[in-house]
Parts: sequence; structure tokens; C-alpha cells
Amino acid sequence: MISPVYGPLIEKLLAGEFICAITDEAHFTKLQDEQTRDNIDAYLKPLNRRLAANDEGSVYFLAYRDLDDDARECLKQQLSVVMGSMLPLLEWLTYIQEAMGSDGILTAGDTLKLQELTVKTEDNPSLRQRLQSLANDRFFNSQSDAVDGQAKQVAKRLVEHGYLLQPHTNRLYFIVTGKIDYLLELVRFIKDEENIPLDETTSQAELL
Repeated sequence: MISPVYGPLIEKLLAGEFICAITDEAHFTKLQDEQTRDNIDAYLKPLNRRLAANDEGSVYFLAYRDLDDDARECLKQQLSVVMGSMLPLLEWLTYIQEAMGSDGILTAGDTLKLQELTVKTEDNPSLRQRLQSLANDRFFNSQSDAVDGQAKQVAKRLVEHGYLLQPHTNRLYFIVTGKIDYLLELVRFIKDEENIPLDETTSQAELL
């Protein structure tokens, strides 16, 4: 029987949440313990689930243990949702790199100051065009023509989907979560395994 101390953590995982040091430091710390991970895995086994993590161990989530027909169908639906948002998210990452003049890609724990980003964008026609195209994508669905409004809507959607954390609602300051690391690992996986249909491989279970 699972210890009551794991109950809230398991509920979050079963709800599809991603556990990282940014979004849930207490539970993430618990998951650093191998015995805790083994206990949770044992509890999840009858549910055909298991605890999974990205290569760097910066984010934890649930994966299917065995890909039966029901799991495979659910996995297809999950992949369809992720693929629908992947391109605009990658475009956003590229926009951030260009705006901040950085060669490195965002990772968990990085911070973003929206006002600073907005100023840089307003002063650069190329960035303004990139942000407008990004904000008009149906994933972000901005109705604003102003750089400030577009940037706020993009950030709002990224918070809603768990890629950014806004510690204070009255401050336009954001922290990148471990879900970004998950997304980038998924992109690398798809790149390495491209053209392999989902129903012919079990490897997708490592990421979804």
C-alpha cells in the first residue's frame, strides 16, 4: 500500500502534470530519492503507468508501462496535441534567442523579463514581425496589434500550458519550467526517429 505522503504527488502525476524544481520543488526533491521512485512505480504498475524523466532528470512525468491497444490510442491523441503546439513553441524559443542575442536555448530555471523583451522587440522591425506572426498563431491566439499586448498574451498562454511560471501575478517576470526540457527532448526524439509510425514503435512511451 502506498504511503499517504505520496498521495498528492501521485494525483498530480496522474493528472498529467510535469514535476520539476521550478513548479513543485517539494515533490521534485522527494523524487530524487530512489526508494521513493521505486515505491511510486510499484503503486502505478497496476495502472499500466510508470514514472519517467528526461535524460537530465530535470523533469518527471508519467509514461505507459506497456503499450496495449488502449494505451496506444491514448498515446496517439497525446502526440497529436503536442505536435499541434510544437511548431509555435519552437518558433517562440527562436524568437527569444534572437531577441536576447543568445546562442544558448532556454532551459529550466532561466528567467525572462517581459518588459525587457518588449523593449528589444519594439526597437527591431524583424523581431516585431516575428512576434506578430507568433502571436497570431492559433496556439497563442492574440487579438492585439501592439507589441506589449502580443507579448503578454504569448506569456499568458505559456504559463497556462506549464512552460513558464509567473511567481507574482503583478510582475511581468517569468521562470522557465522543466516542461521546456521535456519539449526539447521530444523534438530530438522525433528528429532521430522520424518516419517511424507511432503504431510500429514503443519508444514514444519514453516521452509521453
